[in-house]
Amino acid sequence: MDIFFAFLTPQQMVFAFGIALVAGFIKGVVGFAMPLVLISGLTLFLPPELALAGLIFPTVATNLFQALRQGVQAAWASTRMFKVFLISGGIMLVLSAQMVRFLPTQVMVLVIGVPITLFALWQLSGRSFTLAQRSTKVEVLVGGFAGAVGGVSGVWGPPTVAYLTALGTAKQDQMRVQGVIYGLGAVALLFAHFGSGVLRSETVPFSIAMIVPALAGMWLGSQIMDRIDQASFRKATLVILLIAGVNLVRRGLMG
Repeated sequence: MDIFFAFLTPQQMVFAFGIALVAGFIKGVVGFAMPLVLISGLTLFLPPELALAGLIFPTVATNLFQALRQGVQAAWASTRMFKVFLISGGIMLVLSAQMVRFLPTQVMVLVIGVPITLFALWQLSGRSFTLAQRSTKVEVLVGGFAGAVGGVSGVWGPPTVAYLTALGTAKQDQMRVQGVIYGLGAVALLFAHFGSGVLRSETVPFSIAMIVPALAGMWLGSQIMDRIDQASFRKATLVILLIAGVNLVRRGLMG
């Protein structure tokens, strides 16, 4: 406990738990954006490296809950269906995570934030961008890109969501697939940052403590998700995607 509070004051812990609760709630409603909310909120009063460490364990826990909500068999089917995306993303995530202490994230978040913002605006304007069928080449590119950004910033949801939305994935399927993709990505991130030094004896207790408020928020959000229809779910997803994209652009421009 002494090690824990060497990094955070009690007031900072209250703020951190509140951010985790909100992040979990948003994830419960639309299935993503928790790492983005956590990293954006925590870096307001914590060093970036500690903020990144703080999001890792709750990300693993909430995605496990999300992936297994319809059972192990359904989660395994989603894993097999998106294996190309997962493999390419996992490889790039592990590689890029080793550069987190040396590579500025501003350029990376701009590269992802600008197209995600434009995509969400285009969809919300009533126009459509859809993929008639899945493509191995596209999955390799999108998965690799999501993993590369995720390893550096801890955020890999927006390109994944944009891809699933373009495919017209049904609400429950999209939630489960996101849980599988983000969950396996979060496990890869966990091991990658034990290797990078971001996760160590001084930062792991903080990350573990963030699990409870994140899961509580997610449970609350999932109650709302169960009650909305496909059209409302898609609109909510695009709105959160737009907010995420704009925030990434802000981070990239302001540093």
